[in-house]
Amino acid sequence: MKLWLDGGLQDADSARVSVFDHGLTVGDGVFETVKAVDGTPFALTRHLARLTRSARGLGLPDPDLDEVRRACAAVLAANPVPLGRLRITYTGGHGPLGSDRGAHGPTLAVALGATTRRPDSTAAVTVPWTRNERGALTGLKTTSYAENVVALARAQEQGASEALFGNTVGELCEGTGSNVFVVLDGQIHTPPLASGCLAGITRELAVEWTGAKETALPLDILGRADEVFLTSTLRDVQAVHRLDGRDLPGAGGPVTAKAMRIFDERSGADLDP
Repeated sequence: MKLWLDGGLQDADSARVSVFDHGLTVGDGVFETVKAVDGTPFALTRHLARLTRSARGLGLPDPDLDEVRRACAAVLAANPVPLGRLRITYTGGHGPLGSDRGAHGPTLAVALGATTRRPDSTAAVTVPWTRNERGALTGLKTTSYAENVVALARAQEQGASEALFGNTVGELCEGTGSNVFVVLDGQIHTPPLASGCLAGITRELAVEWTGAKETALPLDILGRADEVFLTSTLRDVQAVHRLDGRDLPGAGGPVTAKAMRIFDERSGADLDP
């Protein structure tokens, strides 16, 4: 397995990042996960635009997108897989052990892992913790993911694959690694970015392609929604068939099934929409 680090391809077994890297010591970094189909990354232009927005939000220098593209192409060519998870990580680089940054410059790493298509439907749970819609990291895809690790472990303990958060004012927000959509009277709704959710790339495309409305929703709407589905890079559009023990139509829901079909058709026709 080959990955990109320090400006070139390296063997995964021997590649090393300093224990003083700010991404490790204080979570000072941003990342993107990109789906790769037969060696071609999906929606890479949109992912790289978000990588830049996230970096600016942390006060990191803009990543060199030409280098990132070269790195992605090199890693994909060196590790051929039918379906892959391409991970781009960009950190504050070697620094002191405190929150202040060093002067060594950022670290860029790109790696690839093989994956498989997700099931058409899944189970989810809500968790008692909240997203802060006014936090310094709100809307940024950062490497500070420990909160998601804890919530996802809670979900898995309950036989689910995703945990859903409300925000500090009791509105529906997002999952640990997904955006959430609900169907009410045949219309698709998803929380607006003002809720504190991440501006998911798959979310963005699903809104464009299905006509979903961005609507502030109370968290308890999940108990009344006709259908619920999730979107993310590796889920695409995935139905929720059970939520907090309540059975839902899952992939059999007509609105969700149509959204899944539209996304499959549009994404298959254009790998960099």
